[in-house]
Amino acid sequence: MASPTSKAELKEYCLRRLGKPVLEINVSDDQVDDAIDYTIQKFQQFHYEGAERVYLKHQVTQDVIDRAKGTNDTSSVSKAGNDTWKEGNGYIEVPDHITAIEGLFSFTDKGTRNMFDIRYQMRLNDLYDFTSTQFYHYYMIQQHLETIDFILEGIKPVRYSQVQDRLYIDFDWTTDALVDQYIVIKCWRALDPNTWTEIYNQMWVKDYATAKIKKQWGQNLTKFSGVQMPGGVTLNGEMIYNDAVEELKILDEQLRTTWETPPLDMIG
Repeated sequence: MASPTSKAELKEYCLRRLGKPVLEINVSDDQVDDAIDYTIQKFQQFHYEGAERVYLKHQVTQDVIDRAKGTNDTSSVSKAGNDTWKEGNGYIEVPDHITAIEGLFSFTDKGTRNMFDIRYQMRLNDLYDFTSTQFYHYYMIQQHLETIDFILEGIKPVRYSQVQDRLYIDFDWTTDALVDQYIVIKCWRALDPNTWTEIYNQMWVKDYATAKIKKQWGQNLTKFSGVQMPGGVTLNGEMIYNDAVEELKILDEQLRTTWETPPLDMIG
């Protein structure tokens, strides 16, 4: 069985599954590349093996602080026309392969905690006798630890959009941010198939890429619907297209129900 380890090998694998070289697959190289690129992007976005959870650190510079103190040049005026709205620049640039950001670590130095600290007392009260404490109850408490941190320590709220590649941190950049200070974020990073070539050999990737190419093939042939070729062969691009659409529908449902990581509140 073929085990593609590159984009070129996956391309040939998909075309062979569709009948090459016995049949002429009427798709261009660019169309095949587009189908594979779309498949990889979907794999990275939704498949639980398409991205990894990582911790990245960013060193704050004076330029970042100076920019955050001001506002952007774009302003909008309300319909009343008597007030102007502006947006702050309190953000750091994020690499484009970051798909999601869960938050950032507290700026509080936890190395100074002692037995009189409220967090220490809360843990001590919860685990006074671990043998009689339900582990599931303790686990659920830990899942809400970030909320507790936010209340007790003032963890800074963040906003992030993958389209912008900007992580907005809503705190006072004048007093809270220090030059050369490191900001550590908890995020998800899309796996690069050129580095982790096993992605090209994933069953879902091979099936979906083949179906995408098949759909494009059928779409290309629909313009010749009813045309009889030499030897009495009649092209039926509509049937090829419809078959591919049905295959993609099944694979999309499989991706979201089987391979996608469920939300945290759905685990348990």
